[in-house]
Formats: sequence, C-alpha cells, structure tokens
Amino acid sequence: MHFQISDWRAWAPGLGDQDAWRQWCAAPWCPADDGSQPDASFLPAMQRRRLSRLARMTFQVAWPLADAHGEPLPLIFASRHGETPRTLAILQELARGEPLSPTQFSLSVHNAIIGQWSILRGDHSEMNALATGRDGLEHAVLEACTLLAEGASGVLVVIAEEAPPTLYAPQIDDVPFPYAVGLLLTPGSGHGLSGEPAPADAATSAWPHALELLRLLEAPGALHLAYAGRAWHWQAEACG
Repeated sequence: MHFQISDWRAWAPGLGDQDAWRQWCAAPWCPADDGSQPDASFLPAMQRRRLSRLARMTFQVAWPLADAHGEPLPLIFASRHGETPRTLAILQELARGEPLSPTQFSLSVHNAIIGQWSILRGDHSEMNALATGRDGLEHAVLEACTLLAEGASGVLVVIAEEAPPTLYAPQIDDVPFPYAVGLLLTPGSGHGLSGEPAPADAATSAWPHALELLRLLEAPGALHLAYAGRAWHWQAEACG
C-alpha cells in the first residue's frame, strides 16, 4: 500500500511540540510521567472536564490536523489498553458494592473517544475504534488505506496509550510512557507499508511502533517491525 503522511502530531509528558519530538527521535529516552495533561484549551471548560487524559491526548494530536485539513475527516483510533484507569476504577467500585456511574461506564468503553470526537467537532464521517496488539499502528493504517481507496480526501489515524494503573503495571510492558501519535494520511506515494509472516526469531521493537514510525519520518528510509508472527515493512521517502 502507498499513501502520503501529510502531517503528524504527538504528545507525551514533557514532549508537547514537534521540536521536542524531533529531539526525542534523534536520541530516544523515557520521559517521566509527572501526571501532566494536554492543554486542550481549544475546547470549552465544561466539555474538557468529561475527557480522560487518554481522550485529551487524542484530541491534542488530532484537532490541529483536522483543522488544517479544513474539511470533515474519517478517524481511525487504535489503542491496545484503552481507558484502563477508568475501567479499573469501575471494577473497584463494584468490589466495594458501590453504585456505578452510568456516565463513567459510558466513557470507559473503547469507542467512547471517537464518539466524543464526533460530537465535539460535529463531524459525522466514518470513524472506527480498534482494540489492537503491539502492531495497532499497522492495522489502523490498513483501515485508513481502505477509506482512501474509497475516495476519502484524507484520514486521521491516532494511536494512543495511557500509563497503566499500578495494579496492572506488571502485566503491561508495552507502554514505556503515556503517548499519543496523530497522522494525517492522504492519497499519494511518499510512504509505503507491506506485511508478511515474520520469522520465528523476529524480535519486537524497543519502542512502540507509532514512536518508531516518527523516527522514520524524521530520518526517511526503511523500517522493519515484527509482532505475533507478523512482519511489517515501512518505507518513507525524503520530502522535496
């Protein structure tokens, strides 16, 4: 498959703009999670209060991409763990025999974020929420490419993961820090993705696939990633 990644945005604690991310791409490190939240000041305060940090992260990277495109856009949201902190809080309430909040439950489901996005932007384009593995980026891009093939002028792809609650931390080893990556895919041929069965001894990448892709975009060439018997091959051309 071939397409163009026309623009991108990313957010993590301490990495709030593209200059900071370019420094990270050149020499990756694991920033401390100080609990900071994305700004999201482009939303009214009443609407911001309902958003989890995962939702704010998603909006922070996707909103400027959508504004710059200037027309409604399909959105593919992918996350392996989703609203884990909110879901754990609900389970703890159940364990204590406390009544559950219908609002908290409705916002904990995996497609809640794309629902909030559609409402707050007034965008009725096709939107999908994917529950994925470590290669959620690739599956989201596959989904986006089908929409481009059907005539979409662009597709937003967002990969986002929240830091796991302490209780879950021993079981979740693929989120080095909270992050969100937003990509604007448009028709073109500057970037390519292909897949095939992976060798049995293929190693997983040091960083999440979406973060590895940012490094590729900053230093165009080839990138090879593997997970669960699947090998993914990325190709990016230098701009200009």
